[in-house]
Amino acid sequence: MKNNLDTFEVEQLFEAILSLENTAECRKFFKDICTVNELLTFAQRFDVGIRLLEGSTYQEVSRETGASTATISRVRRLLADDEDGLEMAASRLKKENS
Repeated sequence: MKNNLDTFEVEQLFEAILSLENTAECRKFFKDICTVNELLTFAQRFDVGIRLLEGSTYQEVSRETGASTATISRVRRLLADDEDGLEMAASRLKKENS
């Protein structure tokens, strides 16, 4: 599936996201291209990933986020790959909020 990300359309989307200047612009952009449920799912997966990186257990993550164990498992598998994108973003977010 990751090979399918090497398309003009995906690159164009990434460039558009990088052009956004603040959270208000991000909110407007994502509300235009995602359903509320898609956005909430995306946000939940990011939150699950952050909590897993911080060492939370599946039970803690499920209780605190409402995510299913299947979702938590999926995010855990993604954290085990070589991409490290979630880790990079979580680390930068943590630095900004410190």
